[in-house]
Amino acid sequence: MQIFYTPEIETGSVLPEEESQHCIRVLRLAEGDEIKLTDGKGYFYRASIARAHPKHCEVKILEKQRQARLWNFRLHVAVAPTKNMDRMEWFVEKAAEIGIDGITCLNCRFSERREIKPARLEKILISAIKQSQKATLPELNGMTGFNEFVRRPFEGRKLIAHCNEGEKPLIRDRYRRGEDALILIGPEGDFSPEEVKLAMEQGFEPVSLGESRLRTETAALVACHTVHVLNQ
Repeated sequence: MQIFYTPEIETGSVLPEEESQHCIRVLRLAEGDEIKLTDGKGYFYRASIARAHPKHCEVKILEKQRQARLWNFRLHVAVAPTKNMDRMEWFVEKAAEIGIDGITCLNCRFSERREIKPARLEKILISAIKQSQKATLPELNGMTGFNEFVRRPFEGRKLIAHCNEGEKPLIRDRYRRGEDALILIGPEGDFSPEEVKLAMEQGFEPVSLGESRLRTETAALVACHTVHVLNQ
């Protein structure tokens, strides 16, 4: 069944305009048809169409159900956006499908991109959770300075994947099943030595993602998937 994203369903029984248009004009659903909604806050709703308007589709809630958490840890990946935003959008989509709780866009010394449009990435996140049958929308943070971000408190395992010299065990040798995890992924030019030093002073542990040198978006997705595999 098609899922519609309705973040304000608790305060109003009308679908957002874009969702209304897809429901009525594209799928040609009619009054009385049942649909499935999510508020992006952990809940699914079974509803019926009360008024089939292509801009303001009204619904009647029939049932509300909380989706049990699909993983027992919290995973946050902070990554420097790529110069080509298509690659960053690919990561955001696939990470949401696999399962992620938060994504932060890092502004690093060697970042290729200093500005992003969070609205575009959020739209991709919404589409991905609907496609993958998830009721919780991952947190998305816009461009954030590296130095500021690494100083923020985080209860869990803090990891930084970089290509600089030094001992870097694999994630599996640092991370323990069930731990919350925050993983830093740098730009194509990697983190600067000063950034790595600062992160380690703030409790981040250096890790390797394997022998191959990965593109930024690939490295971020590998990190995300690895944590899930280690928890299986």
